[in-house]
Amino acid sequence: MEYWKVDWLHEFKDEPTRFYSEIGPDGYEVRKIQHYRDGRELRADEAHESSEIGLSEIPVGPIEDVASQPEFAARLISREEFEHVWQNASWSTRLPDSSHGNM
Repeated sequence: MEYWKVDWLHEFKDEPTRFYSEIGPDGYEVRKIQHYRDGRELRADEAHESSEIGLSEIPVGPIEDVASQPEFAARLISREEFEHVWQNASWSTRLPDSSHGNM
């Protein structure tokens, strides 16, 4: 497993500014946390996704590729740092996208 901390450098008011990701050996996200300007931290895993937060549907690729983009500051972190943030984050209260339109 790899653990990533990625700052997204932007001015969008309602978009996350930081991502924490647990990346499996196959390159897919296993768990993710999104941090917002207002202090909210939302978490997701395979069983808990919503319209606000979900795991990447494709492998994320090497962290060096993310870090080389000017709008991102990305680095590897320890499992302990990831677990600390994970424990303090909340599950989203929004419904999953797939639940819309079920009538």
